Amino acid sequence: MDNSPIRQPNSRMCFVCGLENRAGLQLRFYDDGEDQVICDFVVTSKHQSYPGRVHGGVIAAILDEAGGRTATINDHNRFFVTASLQVRYRQPVPLETPLRAVGKLQKRVGRRAQAHSEIRSGEGEVLAEADLLLIDMPAGTFDTSQADQLGWRVYDD
Repeated sequence: MDNSPIRQPNSRMCFVCGLENRAGLQLRFYDDGEDQVICDFVVTSKHQSYPGRVHGGVIAAILDEAGGRTATINDHNRFFVTASLQVRYRQPVPLETPLRAVGKLQKRVGRRAQAHSEIRSGEGEVLAEADLLLIDMPAGTFDTSQADQLGWRVYDD
């Protein structure tokens, strides 16, 4: 990622990126304008599994978001659905520790895309990873011209 990452939009209520969702993670994602998305974050104890560990479902949600957002690079109003998410948990993911999610677009053909995502420790060690199959959201699912009503926009800090 170069020195000028592009901030991606957040929503109001998404579990992962919804800035008004008090039960959610409220993560902010950035892309490089080409094929990679990153997010630096800390997971708090409200999303724990065993003491000191992030819940596996939360890990999967972060991997899904990081990989899925690669399909929105250069078109933040392009929406997608995840058709397949294959998660591999490599090591326990710790709470209250700086972490990084990385998504990388691997291939795009027509309405389909493939991506890979990882959660890394502060030292860069891969703690969990996933491969995703993404499909452009079917036309008519919702009116993308009303993205602001969905809360999908770049919020000021």
